[in-house]
Parts: sequence; C-alpha cells; structure tokens
Amino acid sequence: MATLSVKPGQRLTAPDWHTNTELISADAESQRSASHRVRQETRALRNETNNQAKWDEHDNQTRLTERISSVNRWKETLDKCLADIDEEIDALAKVKEAAERALQAKNLSLDVAIECLTLRESRRAIDVVRDPVEDELHKEVRVIDKAKRELQQRVNEAFEQLCLLQEARQQLSFDHRGKMEALEIDRVCLSLSVNSPNISFKVNPTRVPNGSTAVDEWEQNSQYNKDHAEAEMKASTKLREMIVLAIAQTLEEISEMEEDIRRLEEDLRRKMQDLKVAHTRLETRTYRPNVELCRDQVQYGLTDEVRQLEGTIRALKLKLAEAQDALDALYRQLYRIQTDIGYKANSLVLDNKCMDSRRKLVVPAEKFVPEVDTFNRTTNRAPSPLKNGQLELA
Repeated sequence: MATLSVKPGQRLTAPDWHTNTELISADAESQRSASHRVRQETRALRNETNNQAKWDEHDNQTRLTERISSVNRWKETLDKCLADIDEEIDALAKVKEAAERALQAKNLSLDVAIECLTLRESRRAIDVVRDPVEDELHKEVRVIDKAKRELQQRVNEAFEQLCLLQEARQQLSFDHRGKMEALEIDRVCLSLSVNSPNISFKVNPTRVPNGSTAVDEWEQNSQYNKDHAEAEMKASTKLREMIVLAIAQTLEEISEMEEDIRRLEEDLRRKMQDLKVAHTRLETRTYRPNVELCRDQVQYGLTDEVRQLEGTIRALKLKLAEAQDALDALYRQLYRIQTDIGYKANSLVLDNKCMDSRRKLVVPAEKFVPEVDTFNRTTNRAPSPLKNGQLELA
C-alpha cells in the first residue's frame, strides 16, 4: 500500500511565496531601470566624447594648417631676403674688386708724375726754377694721393660691409633652415591619422621642451633677422654708389685721353693743310719772271711760316705719340684687370665647390644637401666688354 512522502523542513505559506515573487520582480525592475539609465548615460557620454574628440582633432588640424601657412609665409619672405642679400653680396664684391683695380691703376699715373719731378731735379743753375710745370706736377701728385687714400678707404669699408652682409646672411640662413625643418615636421603631423602605421604612445609628450619660445619671440626673431639684413643691404647699396663714384675717374681718364688724342690728330691735320698752302705759295712764287723774283717780305714771311708749321707738326706728332702710348698703357692695364677678373671668378667658383664638398665632413650623409652656389650666378661670368671705351661695373 503506497504511503505519502512528506518533505522535511518548514513550509512557507502562499502569501510568503507571492511576497517573494513580488520582491524578485521589483528587484529585476529596479535593475532594468538602473541598467537603462546607465545605458543612456553611456550613450550620451560616448556621443559627447566622440564629438569632443572629433572637434579637438579638427581644431588641431586647423591650427596645424594655419601654423604651416604662417611658417611658410615667413619662409618665403626669408627666401626673397636671402636672394636679395646674395645679389647684394655679389654686387658689392664686384665693386670692391673694381675699386682695388682702380687703386692699382692709380700707381701708373703717380709713378709718371714722380718720375717727371725726379727728372726735373736734374736741371742746372738758373734753370732750377719753381715754374708752373712743377706746380702742376706737385698738384697732380697730391690729387692722385688723395684719390688713392679715398679708394683705399672705400675698399676697406667694402670689406667690412661684406663681412656684415655675410653675418646677416648666416642669421637668415639659420632661420630659414629652422623653418624648413619645422614645416616638414608639422606637415608630417598634419598627415597623421588613426590609420597611420607609425603612431604609438610616448613618454610624457605634454612636457615643455627646454629652449621653447613664445609665439611673439618667434615672430620677433624672424622680423629682426629680416630687418637686420635689409639694413645691411641698404648700407651696402649706398657704399657701392660711393665706390662707383670714386672709381669713375679711371674710366673718365681713358675717355679724356681719347678725346685729347682726337683733338691732337685734328690739329695735326689742320697744320698739314696749312703747310701745304705755304709750300704751294712758295713754289708758285718761284715762277715770277726776271727781276720780279725778289726776296721780299712775303718770301721771308712764307719761309718763317713753313719753319714754324714744321716745328709745330713735329711737336704735335711727338705729343700724339706720347698720348697714344699713355692710352695704350691704360688699355693694357684695363685688359689685365679684365683678365684678372676672369681668373678670380673661376677661383671663387672652385673654392665654393670645395666648401660645399667639405660640408660632408660635418653633416651626416643622410642629411647632406648641397648648398646653392649663390656666387655662381655672377662670379663665373666673364667680365663685361668695353662699351664706348668704358668698362661696365654692373
């Protein structure tokens, strides 16, 4: 006969069961409500942080773009300033060399004047007189000495100004190289994204590196370099004008000598025509008949005129030869100057190439970029030819 099995332990009542069920249901509802709230907060936080991250990245992209544009503008300004200062260095170097050649050319005139004074010291007795010729020779020596001192001063000033220009150029070049590197770095940063392969966590990336400068200091530094270079170029231009004015006397001397020779030749031609007239008159009067062939005052006057003209022609020919010799000496000196310019220009090109090669000794091979030969644009040119008897200086 089957028996009823009774589970041991306390039995709960139906109300207890309902109460327990309601508690579980209430807890579940509370947890669902809390979960819903957390989910909503999570979604809001995600949206907010995603938007913030996108705007931050966009703002920094804009800042990088603007910074690149600002640095690039200064880079272009420095590019132009470097080109201008290189051109001014070339121009001043050419004028300085021209001044040195003019200074050298003055030695010939000075030597001739001193030689004349020395020769005149050999006069004897009553002829040892302080005449206008001697006064003019002494005056010529003083004028040449003054011109030489002025030219030497200009040469020294040109050398000093070239040093100042080179110093200003070095500052510009250093600033320019820094901006080129900064542009490269910022452009790399602008190209980075979450898909870039070379991104990683860094140690303390928010630190302020030693030597950091403020934006105002950065701006003032480039402005100072630009203003300094422009001031030195302005001073160099003024100095070049003064040097050109000082050395113009050398070329003016050639022009005046050519004009004197032209006038001598013209006078000589006129005297030859006058002599022909006198000769013809004397020869024609030899055909006077009989007693009319008289040695009258006309005969004596024509004879004196012929002798006077022949003496004048000899003196003019002698002076013409001396003037031509002096002009030839000036042209020979000018040719030597032009030839020397070519030699120096070639040497300068070679030395600049050597300097460029030696940079390999101090610059790592992977960073070595040959410098642009700024002097090669002008110094490797042949000297300008003569135009109307004048040497072009620029």
